Amino acid sequence: MGILVDENTKVVVQGITGREGTFHTKQMLAYGTNIVAGVTPGKGGEAVEGIPVLNRVRDAVDMYSANASCIFVPPPFASDAILEAADAGIGVIVCITEGIPTLDMIKTVKFVKKCGAVLIGPNTPGIISPGKTKVGIMPAYVHRQGDIGVISRSGTLTYEVVAQLTRAGFGQSTCIGLGGDPIVGTSFIDHLRWFQEDRETKGVVLIGEIGGSAEEEAAEYIEEELTKPVIAFIAGQTAPPGRRMGHAGAIISGGKGKAEDKIRALKDHGITVVLNLGQLGKATLRAFEHNEHIPKID
Repeated sequence: MGILVDENTKVVVQGITGREGTFHTKQMLAYGTNIVAGVTPGKGGEAVEGIPVLNRVRDAVDMYSANASCIFVPPPFASDAILEAADAGIGVIVCITEGIPTLDMIKTVKFVKKCGAVLIGPNTPGIISPGKTKVGIMPAYVHRQGDIGVISRSGTLTYEVVAQLTRAGFGQSTCIGLGGDPIVGTSFIDHLRWFQEDRETKGVVLIGEIGGSAEEEAAEYIEEELTKPVIAFIAGQTAPPGRRMGHAGAIISGGKGKAEDKIRALKDHGITVVLNLGQLGKATLRAFEHNEHIPKID
């Protein structure tokens, strides 16, 4: 099954006529993603890779029953694109754009939740349910269909972790990049809850990083609510306080958000933490190999 997206998901690409939108539309189509329309205001009537371009997201919903959106819109306009998608009734909104003004995102996230939509990102590589669909920019070739859910704050680390899982013989049910900006639409807990409810997902790999308290909150939730095994890795173990490390949200400030605190919280709640990223695949194999509910892939 996986979570949030599958082979029945109908995607509209906002910003489809831009360079990034066009390139990744081709990649998603090649993977088998069901892209039903694109949206670029003022360019309605055009086509990209045979996909009709419309002026409004509402038209994509009314004409093609679009229920997911992938956004490739420049930062000054991306929050409006998210608002338009939520207002049009899109259920899953994936915003690839990085660097949307924080004040814009505070209002946008509140509106998205009011509409009952799920926002992944911004500054995310997106979401993929291997063998079914991908919405975003993840490199599909490293993924294999299987039973391990992956949630990550880092796009690049997601790819490395998935490649290790695949080499170790573990396919993935769904892989999600939460997004690296300070304000994002969903949390570890949101996706852990959905993975808990998903019968196909038998275990979860969680990739966190410095900054904020999302990992500490997830650790508490995992101990109290999750019945499936979890393995975690925290990036930024040598990061100095006060310096942004990669993502806008990856910064230790006010004495909070240090990797050591997150690692301690996870371990204190009984979660296996891998300290060396290069050993994550092997650690997953050791942790899951005797679990008869998690079949390996060939």
